[in-house]
Amino acid sequence: MNKDKTTISVIKADVGGYVGHSSMHHSLLDRAKEMLALEKEKEFLTDFHVTRCGDDLELVMTHKRGLENEGIHKLAWEVFLACTQVAKDLKLYGAGQDLLTDAFSGTVKGMGPGVAEMEIAERTSEPIIIFMADKTSPGAWNLPLFKIFADPFNTAGLVIDPKIHGGFTFDVLDIVENKTIELSCPEEMYDLLVLIGAIGRYLIRAIFRKEDREVAAVASTQRLNLLAGKYVGKDDPVAIVRCQSGFPAVGEALEPFSHPHLVEGWMRGSHHGPLMPVSFNQANPTRFDGPPRVIACGFQLSRGRLIGPRDMFEDLSFDEARKRANDIASYMRLHGPFQPHRLHLEDMEYTTMPEVMERLKGRFKS
Repeated sequence: MNKDKTTISVIKADVGGYVGHSSMHHSLLDRAKEMLALEKEKEFLTDFHVTRCGDDLELVMTHKRGLENEGIHKLAWEVFLACTQVAKDLKLYGAGQDLLTDAFSGTVKGMGPGVAEMEIAERTSEPIIIFMADKTSPGAWNLPLFKIFADPFNTAGLVIDPKIHGGFTFDVLDIVENKTIELSCPEEMYDLLVLIGAIGRYLIRAIFRKEDREVAAVASTQRLNLLAGKYVGKDDPVAIVRCQSGFPAVGEALEPFSHPHLVEGWMRGSHHGPLMPVSFNQANPTRFDGPPRVIACGFQLSRGRLIGPRDMFEDLSFDEARKRANDIASYMRLHGPFQPHRLHLEDMEYTTMPEVMERLKGRFKS
């Protein structure tokens, strides 16, 4: 425990959809708030915020207990279990589908929920944005995080702000080999792009300011289909980005989402679709269970207190991005079961391929 630092823990899970995979019943949110409020009263938590993106329950917690703290992770797990029971009582869809084990084992990592955490010494002013996505996978963050922290056409500060002109270091995870590598920008930018352009395998896990190793951003990297060995739901990632005064400006952190880039996920986690930036009340994907959505919760952090959230995508300047996302969604849907709308066979979370090939065995001729 470091009393001079604040830890921000964002832990999420799909514990029951209303209706189908489109949204979340208020009873689950209410239960989560009740449980976290009790822990704040005990001063176990400094502060908290409960929200949802689509059908995902999102827990934002601040505390002094450091990264991967067993007590914090156990609290999140207990909240998810309690909300799962509420979902079962209401017969909501997919109750507890992101909870892959029955017993807590010290951390929720590897148990299904998505996690993004950072421990920081608060600056005089500490603006952060927490991005939350639904109907997509962790690779959805690769392009926007690259643009925020390495693309001078997006982030003018990389050119004109002496505090970030030196660039950033990217911590990248290979989810197949379970290995990590650090690459420095701008000098290793092309090498970085070789990896992170493959969004199904190489994921940006964290970003640090190069000159002093100060953490700038963290992202969840859990892949449910890899953890469980079968389809158990979409991954629906979260990310935390620090802004201003030695980091990209708030507007630079939001700008990449004005381009609704194609991501994996959408219907049954098996299609490509545009990531649509939406306000909190628009995070209800229903068209073909999509298209994929992202919300941006803006906070000012003050001695661990979460001042906010501000709905950062509520701005009408993102209306054009939403229109473009709908146009792209229509174009992609016209492909039906054909690629590139449908994912490659090896990337699909749902597939009948083994059964089909077994049925057709012996009918292929050379």
